[in-house]
Amino acid sequence: MDDEDLVEDLLVTVNSARAFVEFRRTQRKECANLLRWLELVLPLLEELRDSAPPLTEDAYHRLALLGRAFSAARRLLRSCHDGSKIYLALESEAVQGRFRAVYEKMNSALDGMPYSELAISDEVKEQVELMNAQLTRCKKRADTQDIELSMDLMVILDNKEGERNADRAILERLAKKLELQTLADLRAETMAIKKLISERNGQSGDSTKQIIELLNKFKEVAGVDEKNVLGEVSVTKSLDKCPSLMIPNDFLCPITLAIMRDPVIVATGQTYERRSIQKWLDSGERTCPKTRQRLSHMSLAPNYALKNLILEWCDKNKVELQKREPEPVAEQDDEHQRGAEDIPSLVEGMSSIHLDVQRKAVKRIRMLSKECPENRTLIADSGGIPALIGLLACPDKKVQENTVTSLLNLSIDESNKRHITKGGALPLIIEILRNGSAEAQENSAATLFSLSMIDENKLTIGRLGGIAPLVELLQNGSIRGKKDAATAIFNLVLNQQNKVRATQAGIVPALLKIIDDKALNMVDEALSIFLLLSSNAACCGEIGTTPFIEKLVRLIKDGTPKNKECALSVLLELGSKNKPLLVHALRFGLHEDLSKIAKNGTSRAQRKATSLIQLARKCY
Repeated sequence: MDDEDLVEDLLVTVNSARAFVEFRRTQRKECANLLRWLELVLPLLEELRDSAPPLTEDAYHRLALLGRAFSAARRLLRSCHDGSKIYLALESEAVQGRFRAVYEKMNSALDGMPYSELAISDEVKEQVELMNAQLTRCKKRADTQDIELSMDLMVILDNKEGERNADRAILERLAKKLELQTLADLRAETMAIKKLISERNGQSGDSTKQIIELLNKFKEVAGVDEKNVLGEVSVTKSLDKCPSLMIPNDFLCPITLAIMRDPVIVATGQTYERRSIQKWLDSGERTCPKTRQRLSHMSLAPNYALKNLILEWCDKNKVELQKREPEPVAEQDDEHQRGAEDIPSLVEGMSSIHLDVQRKAVKRIRMLSKECPENRTLIADSGGIPALIGLLACPDKKVQENTVTSLLNLSIDESNKRHITKGGALPLIIEILRNGSAEAQENSAATLFSLSMIDENKLTIGRLGGIAPLVELLQNGSIRGKKDAATAIFNLVLNQQNKVRATQAGIVPALLKIIDDKALNMVDEALSIFLLLSSNAACCGEIGTTPFIEKLVRLIKDGTPKNKECALSVLLELGSKNKPLLVHALRFGLHEDLSKIAKNGTSRAQRKATSLIQLARKCY
């Protein structure tokens, strides 16, 4: 294209990139930075358009390079605007690499830009040169990965022992952080994942499987039944050949995100699949799931017009609706109903002066609090939390166990977390963590983890001496206990003061023991805690020893891909602060391993290996 068209094309590209204003939370800050730099380069392009100077070969070449950088920036901003939130979180390191690549392209194009030949004003020249200096610093910027998000994802995806309420608490934190809590959010995410799967065309199968697995977990937390992200309809042969065929949004039930077979209208005018909305109402809900308005009546009116449109669309596109499985017989519904009705008397029983009555009541409360959100609400509303806190000091081990587990179940709900904390439960839970039965200790650790989701509780638990017994459980507990302790400790040492407390409590030798015990399969969890500790200067002295560096080297050489990724992260953090430690690591022939990982490792491992190679060059 000629000179004027090139400049005009650059302006169009930048302005179309600037049109994106809303971004996924995990990349929001980086997108804002990129937009700011695009804004800063606009005056340069506008002066070029207005003055229209003839471009030399060098100037044309640099502006063409800038155009490629802008196109890459626009694609990246689009991805962060409407791409899958789960994908962007799981692949945050790779996405960060794409941002760096854009910065490098912009920096390369602007370096040596012949401003004198372009008749650019001094003011604009100074502005662009200042921006370019910022880009240069940005390329060298240290990794700003969200370590809490990374650990949460690792715990959830590594959980092969079935869901516990502690894991549900992590899921709820993830759903909140990724903004995947509402039906509308989940519907949009489902569509984004469908688009991603179509674009991947069968590639990156493991990553796609993880994304779908997480989406299903988020749907479960939100009470959405549908789990088939690839199709709310059975994929017939003709549809299989047309993967781009999109189902109209109005045909999908807002609850299940599935195409509706029997659409009905509720009092607010919203339409749902009959079976789904009936299940919603049968659970005791009296609001519209989509608008959250209170329903003036519970009647369901068939939406014949929409049903006919759906049938016509299916016939035209040769799509066969899935046949619904018959509604399972709810054999225990009556028992559950009776249990809910018994809650006020059970709460009263927990305050009885008779130990046998207390035992039976708290055992039943434990079961009911695990079953459904409605029970948890009713238990809290009936005064169950103060009654349970009163039982924490009971000398009977079984009562303690059932009590702390009931509080763990109740703590899933955010409001209950605060009620439990304000009721003075923390010191009593920590005492059970020290002296309770094995199961009570495990569930106490899980409860502390759940309660530490509230930031001020992290510091409170540390001040009350909760970290030392967690370290003890990490050293001497069962496998389940060790995992509960590790998860709780990780969450607590996000607080700087707790890093020092954990080190003083003996966390370093406990974690080294975890790494050495291959049967536990907790190397990544241990290294993630080490990474947090290594960011604190007071802890580095105990962590940064040559024996530990040698352990990291062995993991980098022989560990799993995730082991290598975590070990490289810790080595980079320690080596950046203490160059002799990195020099010691390099004596074991690490150069070759770093080069291999930089080419073939996971996205994050590649970046860490590359950073270590660059750091190693400065050591000699």
